[in-house]
Amino acid sequence: MTANARFLLPWLLTALAFVLAPKIFSSGLSLTMMSLMGVMIIFALSYNMLLGQTGLLSFGHAVYFGLGGFVAIHAMNAAIRAKFDLPAPFIPLVGGLAGLAFGFLFGLVSTKRAGIVFSMISLGLGELVSSSSFILRTFFGGEEGIATNRTKMTPFLGYKFGPQIEVYYLVAAWCFVCIVAIYALTRTPFGRMCNAVRENPDRAEFIGYSPRMLRFIAFCFAAFFAGIAGALAAINFEIMNAQQLGAQQSGLVLLMTYVGGIGYFCGPIIGAVIITFLQVMLSDVTEAWQLYFGLLFMGVVLYSPGGLAGWAMLHAQALRRGEAWRLAPSYALVAPAIAAGLVGAIAMIEMAIRFFQQEPGDGAVLRFAGLNLDANAPASWIAALALLAAGVASGRLLWPRVNDAWGAVNLHLRGKAEA
Repeated sequence: MTANARFLLPWLLTALAFVLAPKIFSSGLSLTMMSLMGVMIIFALSYNMLLGQTGLLSFGHAVYFGLGGFVAIHAMNAAIRAKFDLPAPFIPLVGGLAGLAFGFLFGLVSTKRAGIVFSMISLGLGELVSSSSFILRTFFGGEEGIATNRTKMTPFLGYKFGPQIEVYYLVAAWCFVCIVAIYALTRTPFGRMCNAVRENPDRAEFIGYSPRMLRFIAFCFAAFFAGIAGALAAINFEIMNAQQLGAQQSGLVLLMTYVGGIGYFCGPIIGAVIITFLQVMLSDVTEAWQLYFGLLFMGVVLYSPGGLAGWAMLHAQALRRGEAWRLAPSYALVAPAIAAGLVGAIAMIEMAIRFFQQEPGDGAVLRFAGLNLDANAPASWIAALALLAAGVASGRLLWPRVNDAWGAVNLHLRGKAEA
């Protein structure tokens, strides 16, 4: 019973979080953001089935997200016109089957090879579909896209999914089901063999498994769940356009998965939540939000290859073993240096944007961290550069103490494990 409770507790807490989240964050912006987070969680988990589980780096995974969404939105419009009894909660299944069909078709070609060849094929297929979206205007709707009205569909248990709160619970229900299904799939013998193909395809073939067939099946599963995410996006936004299947969307899911951590099941979930939050909030604060995303991605790849989930797991292990106290003094020393460097870098970026994008009627003064910075004044640039230089220099000077602290933690953890 203890083992069962330990296994079920995270799932019960996850379901409870989905149910109680709108009670805590009840504003319209919060509901819209959480709905988008649920869609992106499914999308990121489907991508991690390729990258994290099977070792396939795809640059065109948004194709199945977008095509699933377009087929779903056409199905919604057809059901509305024909007055067919098709409630909105079943539309994600239509999108998933569409993603599966296109995944089967494109997977026959792309999964013949792995590595860089697979990546280039996925990039080519993504660009092919993206460019076709402006040619096949009947299906894709051109630049305007295809719109629908979810409230005109058949009600489900009396709900027409007009208010955003109803849409949120629809997305949350499908998100929870997909999380459970994808996790269960990773625990099957098939999921373990996908890991074997990721690590050593020759050895997997030696024991009687076809690496190509395993890659193909994983590709189809990933396309299926991406289609579900695309259909939920169609329900949420009531419109689909070419941007939903372009390179930007593929890059976004890659960013989410890497930042969260491809080596952990919860990594894509963490990445989807954080990146979606930053995407919604930063876009209203600064014009350089995509630049910050790129810098965040570079920082994670260079200094935390395991992603945020890997970083959290390391500290959680030290905390469980009672060794986290050894890290606190070094972190307290280096934190001000990192903060100073970040503030200086952000100030320089924002002043550069204001300096190069000034309109004749706009002023050069911007409000940053409670201070007025003049992009035309050398003093502001000197202060920001000095802050950045001081943060970088002191950070490099103090960082060896962090390494020494982690060395002491690992030494004591190893000693406890041996004991």
